[in-house]
Amino acid sequence: MSDSPISIQVEPRFLADQSSPEDNVYTFAYTITVSNAGDVPAQLIARHWVINDASGHAQEVKGLGVIGQQPLLAPGESFRYTSGCRLQAPSGTMHGSFFMVTEAGERFDVTVPMFVLEADVGGAPVSRVLH
Repeated sequence: MSDSPISIQVEPRFLADQSSPEDNVYTFAYTITVSNAGDVPAQLIARHWVINDASGHAQEVKGLGVIGQQPLLAPGESFRYTSGCRLQAPSGTMHGSFFMVTEAGERFDVTVPMFVLEADVGGAPVSRVLH
C-alpha cells in the first residue's frame, strides 16, 4: 500500500504527578488515534517505537498490538488509546510505526511521525506540534 488510508494523530502530555525531576524521572502519556479512511478493514498487528531523550538515552520498543489489543478497523472507524513512557531528561522525541494487515492479507506499515515530549517544569504547559 503506497498511499496508506490509515492516518495517525498523537496528543502527548507531561504527567507531573508521576514524575520526579530531582531523580531524573519524567513521565509522559500519549494518546494515539488510528483512523481508517480506506475502503477495506485493516487490523493493527504490532507496534515499533523509538524513544530518545535530550540526555542521549534511547529506547526501542517492539510488541504485538497496543495496550493488549489488536484492533480491527472497519472503513471509517477509528481506534483511540493512551499509553506512556518515562524519560531521564525533561524533553525527548518519539516516532515509530504500526504493522497492519488488511482482511485480504495485504501487509503494510503505517509511519507514526516524530512527536515531541516536553516536561512542564516552569509552570505553563508546553505544547508542540510537528508537521
